[in-house]
Amino acid sequence: MKVCYFTASGNCLYVARRLGGTLLSIPQLMREDQIVVEDDAVGIVCPVYNAEMPMMVRDFMRRARIRTDYLFFVYTYGAGFGEAYAHAKLAAEAAGLTLGYVNAVQMVDNFLPYFDMQEQMDTLPKKNVEGQLDAVCADIAARRTTSVKVNLFTKAKMAMYRKRLADVWLKKDTALSYTVNDGCIRCGICAKVCPANNVTVAENGVMFGDRCEVCYACLHNCPQHAIHLPNEAGTTQFRNQHVTLQDIIQANG
Repeated sequence: MKVCYFTASGNCLYVARRLGGTLLSIPQLMREDQIVVEDDAVGIVCPVYNAEMPMMVRDFMRRARIRTDYLFFVYTYGAGFGEAYAHAKLAAEAAGLTLGYVNAVQMVDNFLPYFDMQEQMDTLPKKNVEGQLDAVCADIAARRTTSVKVNLFTKAKMAMYRKRLADVWLKKDTALSYTVNDGCIRCGICAKVCPANNVTVAENGVMFGDRCEVCYACLHNCPQHAIHLPNEAGTTQFRNQHVTLQDIIQANG
């Protein structure tokens, strides 16, 4: 089994590890000229962004040649996942594949414009993350399948989500609005954890490009907490307790 994952705060990396098999970083795969992923079972683990999958994961589904008898998606989310299942089904169909199984694990939501990280972390005991993961792992081991219906009503909801939020937040130039305060020591961690190679650290400071994935890896993993959004719901950073900074660097570097 091969599990392809996209991670910024470590949630999806931890889920991928719990699922087992051979782990493949989607940002690293996307730097290859040709992407071929083949196994008896192939999974994709990623966060829910705006009720769908991250932009890079969508691009990965378009580019990759996935060969498998059992394709599964496991999302991580905080508040809700909307029509993410439908997006997974449609992305699979566009790639000539059949989605066998899809599920979502409720964890900490790291969308900083809406959620205070401390409040999110305080909710973890109630979410029973390990229990959720045990159930997902059992489903995949048994090769269970799920059915996802996509009708006109579903497509209308998908369009609503995209118009309401994606036009505001999920844009490639989002990072151009980030600010860096005087606490920055130019350590380069922000550049190392960025899955899109969108951050450059020079003598005159940190510069952001127009390839942002809006994952907030740079904000959450800055050791000086020097990178900020124009508007944040809180000031606490988050990284999954089972994942180290070096893990994020290795995953996205």
